[in-house]
Amino acid sequence: MTSIQARNISLSQAQAAVQAAVEKAAAIDTKMNIAVVDTGGNLKAFARMDGAWLGSIDIAMKKARTARLFDMPTGEIGKLSQPGGPLFNIEHSNGGLITFPGGIPIQGGGEVIGAIGVSGSAVENDNAVAQAGVQAASS
Repeated sequence: MTSIQARNISLSQAQAAVQAAVEKAAAIDTKMNIAVVDTGGNLKAFARMDGAWLGSIDIAMKKARTARLFDMPTGEIGKLSQPGGPLFNIEHSNGGLITFPGGIPIQGGGEVIGAIGVSGSAVENDNAVAQAGVQAASS
């Protein structure tokens, strides 16, 4: 019997992603909630910057989970989920998804090993901070 083992983001990679995201958020003068999930969509690392919105905690975690469940950035899912789009109303599935920018899959060794979700500012800032986390985790 063969076993299939998926690569998974390590704790050190997840922590590096969070740290890089915190640094990027500070550099652009915003306060963020940052969540990193593993291949199963389970929380691996999290940070809530001092003063970050409480309501963004859940959004950050859902962005990370959404990006992992569909292995694509949440902003791309958002484009597909507009009225008349092929994924219209998908945000109501899987216990609730987030379909605006700020969630990005993290790759390692050519496969998705987790995802990051960031919330607390304009979606452009959320996405930039998430991208900084992805780069750190993938290094």
